[in-house]
Amino acid sequence: MRGEPSCPKCGGRVRAPGLFADSWQCDVDGTVHPLQPVIPPSVEALQVVVHRAQVPVWMPWPLPVGWLFTGVACAGDDRSGGRATAVACSGPAPLGGVGELVLVAEELGVGLGARYAGIDGPDPGPYMSVDQPAHAKVHAAGRPTPLWHVSATPDDRAVFAGEARGLWLWAIAWPEQSGLLMYDELVLTDLRDAGAEVDLVPCGALSPRLLTP
Repeated sequence: MRGEPSCPKCGGRVRAPGLFADSWQCDVDGTVHPLQPVIPPSVEALQVVVHRAQVPVWMPWPLPVGWLFTGVACAGDDRSGGRATAVACSGPAPLGGVGELVLVAEELGVGLGARYAGIDGPDPGPYMSVDQPAHAKVHAAGRPTPLWHVSATPDDRAVFAGEARGLWLWAIAWPEQSGLLMYDELVLTDLRDAGAEVDLVPCGALSPRLLTP
């Protein structure tokens, strides 16, 4: 597990602001919002991200039966705040076995969702057929939110994306069949609005998906 910030787009090393640049820099992707080191899931880790985030911290709430919170990641620094968040959950998959779901909220151009989706980013727009009916719907912060299937992703996952609260919302599920979760009209809560309920989130082991998409 790396103990230093990395590029949200490629996972490479980044340079902190200094004499020659007032922003974080990646040799491959240029100016980026640094992805902070992922730490084991706990209520305390979740609260740190919730308090820093300038974007939603989406979680299915209540969690599906048997599912647990399995990690959180945040892109941004102390100056800019969190400009992208990723929340991982794991539990029984709809067709058996273990399923994993990562929900990403991010500003335009950050690229964290595309990295977890396994596509060239930074944004899902070129891979979405929004002229067709939405493939799934969730309730995000009380609002019906359409999501479209994202094409050109690896075969081991199902990826959906849409817009919520004026920002990108990605839902990435492993294995691919776990994407059936998205057809159950999941209720997503922005944990920034949850208050003391955050203390009730059940925690599991860290999802490796957050470390190696």
